[in-house]
Amino acid sequence: MAHAPAGGHLEVPNVQALAQTWNGSGEQVPDRYVRTVEASAEEVVAGHALPIVDLGRLLDPTSSKEELANLGSACQQGFFQLINHGVPDEVIRDVKRDMAEFFKLPLEAKNAHAKLPDGLEGYGQVFVFSDTQKLDWSDMLYLMLRPVESRDMRVWPVQPPSFQSSVDGFSLAVAEVVSCLLRFMAVDMGVQPERLLEMFGGQPQTMKVTYYPPCRHAGDVIGLSPHTDACAVTVLLHVNDVQGLQIRRDDGKWLAVEPLDGALIVSVGDIIEILSNGKYRSVEHRAVVRPDKERIAAAMFHQPLRSIMVEPLPELVEKDDGGARYKSVGYAEFMRHFFSAKLDGRKSHLDHFKIH
Repeated sequence: MAHAPAGGHLEVPNVQALAQTWNGSGEQVPDRYVRTVEASAEEVVAGHALPIVDLGRLLDPTSSKEELANLGSACQQGFFQLINHGVPDEVIRDVKRDMAEFFKLPLEAKNAHAKLPDGLEGYGQVFVFSDTQKLDWSDMLYLMLRPVESRDMRVWPVQPPSFQSSVDGFSLAVAEVVSCLLRFMAVDMGVQPERLLEMFGGQPQTMKVTYYPPCRHAGDVIGLSPHTDACAVTVLLHVNDVQGLQIRRDDGKWLAVEPLDGALIVSVGDIIEILSNGKYRSVEHRAVVRPDKERIAAAMFHQPLRSIMVEPLPELVEKDDGGARYKSVGYAEFMRHFFSAKLDGRKSHLDHFKIH
């Protein structure tokens, strides 16, 4: 049985190319993609509306206090839709256009930016560690965005020609939004406004654009396996306005999220749950595919400095009668465990760090 080298990922077939030939055939779904039990056995609740947070109201002194309570409640639920976020319409329009255009390119052109075997950045798939592992029905483009000097321009698309500038504009605008949110989150947690931003110096930011081809047996596959995000904050953009995000409720049912036109979807990551000592929640989520429509979504992940300790903020632990609810761990070790949890097929690695 083949296994990926340490730090590496095995190469697997391109799903977009596979779907283009397979959807027109009479064949069954290739076995490595069949996830029928996972995809269909658990109940899905349709048309779920996430909490709505208004960044304009947060920034307005006359409504900030009221909206701060709303933000805190939304972060305790783990996901919310952000409106009046200030990202210009043309910035969103341009980046949506260029992301969609990239996935229309011939496979050979996309593969010119293929992920290197021992890395994460580039076009292809990640988290494939063995030749018996079940696969997601999707392809992705993963890029380091910030700090700018961390970018590997070899894997950045050169087609369409405006791709780099449109992604750069969106990256900067989203980073500014997240800076605002982190300040308000800190205040709601009960710490100094700059406390979280101190841990995110330079605001490390990565982007994963995922392409989910249609699948005529959509109920047999999963676009993106259930997981939580091992970051601080994720900002999700629905590139082509096709729904597919589902979040898991406490009772185990999946909620199908209905994106709000013009909103950004924001989710709390594992690191913020730990820093908040469990006040905020990182919620398990997945993506499903459609039988007749492609879906494209871009997730912007915001990480802390590599030098931090991932642990509950001491000033919050002092106020909590129950003490620290999570172990302290270095960021590098935290991320190593995240990748090994993927290898084990676990849906979340947070429980490993909980103090029961």
